[in-house]
Amino acid sequence: MTHNLGTILTAMVTPFDADLAVDHGKLAELAEHLIGSGSDGLVVAGTTGESPTLTDAEKAAMFRTVVEAVGERVPVVAGTGSNDTAHSIALTRSAEACGVDAVLVVTPYYNKPPERGLLAHFRAVAAATSLPLIMYNIPGRCVVNLSPEVLATLGEVDNIVAVKQANPDLDELRRLRELSDLGIYAGNDDMLLPVLKIGGLGGICVASHMVGPQLAEMARLVRAGDEAEAEKLDESLRPLYRTLFLTANPILVKEALRLLGHEVGGLRLPLVPATPEETAVVAAELRALGLLS
Repeated sequence: MTHNLGTILTAMVTPFDADLAVDHGKLAELAEHLIGSGSDGLVVAGTTGESPTLTDAEKAAMFRTVVEAVGERVPVVAGTGSNDTAHSIALTRSAEACGVDAVLVVTPYYNKPPERGLLAHFRAVAAATSLPLIMYNIPGRCVVNLSPEVLATLGEVDNIVAVKQANPDLDELRRLRELSDLGIYAGNDDMLLPVLKIGGLGGICVASHMVGPQLAEMARLVRAGDEAEAEKLDESLRPLYRTLFLTANPILVKEALRLLGHEVGGLRLPLVPATPEETAVVAAELRALGLLS
């Protein structure tokens, strides 16, 4: 079962006010800005949205704000994964009640379940909702990896429709493509082009906060058969991808947005604001791309 959840989905930052409470006005404004600049889907309360420091009630309120702000224009995907299956189920049911279009469920982190546990986890969460579910495989943060074989097995579940693949091993990507027609989203910005080239759905991106139109154009070029132009565009954006991840995400994404005039506020501990040195690097990269005068 395929669902069109978009090609360039932005994993939104969470705007905070001066007291570090969620700023719902700014959240709605950011959603509006993103769908006007290349994003045809939005992910709310993912890693980039500082999900570890948001309460369940805050997440639900954010899902409602973004659903209300975008209406039927683009799909809204809710980050509902955790390392506790019962908690993931509760968050997923809450998101469904808020009117989102799909959920993004990360692999359980820290408790390192064996493969059988990973299979049981995703099956249990999928069974608790009628929404399409995108698995999120990010071994760099979670230590566990969903192998192509496990992903293909989970892809047989009716409402498990895609994986956000943030494992940079392109051999695993190709193997998954051989085993399954599961939808694939790039989970790292620098994987967008390889994922598009093998017929993947697109990317759940971070740089799309700044260069959404360019990423959407890259997808258009690949699908039009112009890989050479797509490669040139990708090459021009690679310094930005690297710069945004010089320290823990979303520290520098929020800093870049601030430099570009989007008031998204600070970060909740244990994340900390960018250093002056980091700010200078981000500003230089935005200037090089002609985004900052």
